[in-house]
Amino acid sequence: MIFRLTSKMAKKIKMPPLTTLPPANNPFTDWATHLFTHERAQYIMVTNTASLYSFLMYGRGITDDNEFIKSTLNFMGDFLKSDGYEFIFRRLIAPNAGQISFSKTDNRKVTGSVNELIQEAKYLMTHRELSPFDVSIQINDTIMSIHFI
Repeated sequence: MIFRLTSKMAKKIKMPPLTTLPPANNPFTDWATHLFTHERAQYIMVTNTASLYSFLMYGRGITDDNEFIKSTLNFMGDFLKSDGYEFIFRRLIAPNAGQISFSKTDNRKVTGSVNELIQEAKYLMTHRELSPFDVSIQINDTIMSIHFI
């Protein structure tokens, strides 16, 4: 399983300088993460690099790579289950969670899409007063695509 960290995210969890890894063989195990602040609170956007399926979680309390992995996998499992994708988590993601690698973000198109999702998340939290969990549901209803031309 690969977590591709932005420089802000890597700094938060105290990672040494990272290299860029090739895409994971299993697209369900390749995730980009970005840390951002909104109204004095930290949030982490986690986005699948192949599908742009995303979820938003609080960044508070995540101070190292172990806590990041534990929190992210727990939230991912809960969110996928509530969204009707428990099977995908149990069969395609969880078995690969024992081998975690960290990488720099390398795909500008994915990073651009993540930044757009963050802007939408900020809007939803401010103007609709949604929780990160509810924001995650909303942003996955947003039509996004990556063009590889």
